[in-house]
Amino acid sequence: MSISPAPKHPGPRVADVGFPTRLRMTLLKLTRSLRAQRSMSIPEGQHAVLATVVALGAMTRGELAEREHVRPPSMTRTVQCLVDAGLVERTTHPEDRRQVLITPTDAGTELVKETRRRRDQWLSKRLATLTPAERATLTEAEKILRRLYNQ
Repeated sequence: MSISPAPKHPGPRVADVGFPTRLRMTLLKLTRSLRAQRSMSIPEGQHAVLATVVALGAMTRGELAEREHVRPPSMTRTVQCLVDAGLVERTTHPEDRRQVLITPTDAGTELVKETRRRRDQWLSKRLATLTPAERATLTEAEKILRRLYNQ
C-alpha cells in the first residue's frame, strides 16, 4: 500500500494572513481608488503638494519637501511643474527676502476643490449602498482609525 504525499499548500490566501494585513490591504486599495478620482491634469505627487499648499497656506520649498518627505531638488522640480501649469506661484517671503514662498493660485485652489468634490461623490455613492447599521459601524471605525493615525 502506497501512501500518497500530502497535497502542497498553494500558499497564503488573503483570508489567512491575519487582520493587520487584511486591514492594510483594504485601506491601500480604498486609497488607490479614491486617488484615482482626481483631475487628470497633474500627477498624484504634484496634486499632493498642491493640496498641502491649499490646506496649509504659503510654504517654502524646504518646508514642502520636509512635509512631503522628499528631497529639496525633487520639490524644486515639482514646484516648477506646478508653476508652469499655473497652479502655484512664487512670492517673496515677507520676513526673509532670500526665501521664496509657494502659494496656490485661484486655478490651483479650484483644482483641489474639484478633486475633493469628485472623491467625496465617489465615496458617497458607495456609502449609500450600505445599510444604516453598516454606516454606523463605519462611523465608529473612522473614529478608531483617526485615533490610530494620531498616535
